[in-house]
Amino acid sequence: MRHDWIMDVLTDLRSYARTNGLQALAEQLDDARLLVQVELASQGEDGRIGICGTGDGPGRAVRAVGDR
Repeated sequence: MRHDWIMDVLTDLRSYARTNGLQALAEQLDDARLLVQVELASQGEDGRIGICGTGDGPGRAVRAVGDR
């Protein structure tokens, strides 16, 4: 995956924050790591992030985030 490096950076920053007593920052970085995982997992084939999948059925998005 071409974005794996961002997880390494966030992990290093979280370790630094914990080591230096920046607990609130460490917790925010945990949240950021989870958000990265969700976004990367939900990317469509064209690289845009989907909302709820594709299709016309109930509860489905017909477009990706950023489309108008």
